[in-house]
Amino acid sequence: MNKTKEIWIAGFALFSLFFGAGNLILPPTLGLKSGEDWWIVVLGFIITAIAIPILAIFAHAKLQGTLYDFGKKVSPIFSTTFCFLIYIIAVAIPSPRTAAVTHEMAVQPFFDSPPIVTSIIYFVLVFVFAVNRSRIIGLIGKFLTPIIVIILLVIIGIACFTSPGNIQASTFKNPLVKGIMEGYQTFDAIAGVVVGAVIIISLDYSSHTTFTARRTLIRKAGFIAGFGLLLIYGGLILSGALFSSTFAENASRIEVLSGLSTQTLGNLGTTFLSVLVALACFTTAVGIVTGTADYIKGIFNNSKKAYLITAAICAVIGIVVGSYNVGFIIDVAVPALMFVYPITIILILLNVVPEKFASKLVFRGVILVTFLFSIPDFLVFIPNLKNLAIEMKSYVYLGEFSLGWILPALLSFILLNLIYSSKNDII
Repeated sequence: MNKTKEIWIAGFALFSLFFGAGNLILPPTLGLKSGEDWWIVVLGFIITAIAIPILAIFAHAKLQGTLYDFGKKVSPIFSTTFCFLIYIIAVAIPSPRTAAVTHEMAVQPFFDSPPIVTSIIYFVLVFVFAVNRSRIIGLIGKFLTPIIVIILLVIIGIACFTSPGNIQASTFKNPLVKGIMEGYQTFDAIAGVVVGAVIIISLDYSSHTTFTARRTLIRKAGFIAGFGLLLIYGGLILSGALFSSTFAENASRIEVLSGLSTQTLGNLGTTFLSVLVALACFTTAVGIVTGTADYIKGIFNNSKKAYLITAAICAVIGIVVGSYNVGFIIDVAVPALMFVYPITIILILLNVVPEKFASKLVFRGVILVTFLFSIPDFLVFIPNLKNLAIEMKSYVYLGEFSLGWILPALLSFILLNLIYSSKNDII
């Protein structure tokens, strides 16, 4: 295969990996609330929703392993615990969120049925497809992503030329930080470490190239995927800002996305987009349930019974959580993301840097420091500990923005590398 063509194919594959339909509800509302500061929000969103996930792919290219390999330098117990946490969060939040998005975008506008009914039907079908591992899902996914991307580009294009032009003032105290924190909600960093290995393995078998050439291919493909995400995410944030005067300030994320598509494509276009988003959400849910069940199956010596039980539990959790509205699920996700995202980001970065700067000592020390300094960001959501957590955050640089772990992690990385280097010099 032509190398240039192979790079582009790999780039589109990576783009499809991160392009979750549920993520589409985030950027337009960010644009709506950021108003004139939309470009600053984009910069923040780029960091956690594009740059970090793409770096996760680079880390996979370097490791050539699985999710477990990301934390193995810390300890086997830590890595196993980290894997379980990631899969539990994936099953409990982004998977059910796809059902909630489907109900609010594709069911509620046409049928007066309760969310629990949609959630039950949705996850029964998810379970059936996960158990049968139908190739239909893969085929649908290949066609859905390009069609949705084309529709979104049309929405963005029309929005740029037909907007009212009355961009509202920003409602964010710190647009950059808001963009960074909202990028957590895409779960793309988690997606990168969970299913990135699948892409890497696929590229390995298809390209038949050397390790160095494969890494080069993946890096170039990563830039293509990153540019695609920037085009869509940035365009939707801009579109939300351009049409900010047409929405109420408290409009829900679904209302903003649907309203934006209606104002640019009309009712028919909005209906078509809603159906496609619902199908794309479904493929995402099947992928999460299948991936989690595969992981548990591997632990129990490839037991089919373990796979079925895990898939059933995932479906039940999906039914319960998916019956709530999208806004509630997003709010519930915040504490979990505050806990696991800093560690995930640091693991990605440590696995990207050259080996000489990523010894076991550095891994263990930096992860421990990151964990300790991110605890207040999690405790603030516990009523009895909220005041204590706020006070703790006030003593740390960037603590008020829930980013107090960044500077300590950086300083510990530098200090531990100096210590490790001096030890080697003595030896």
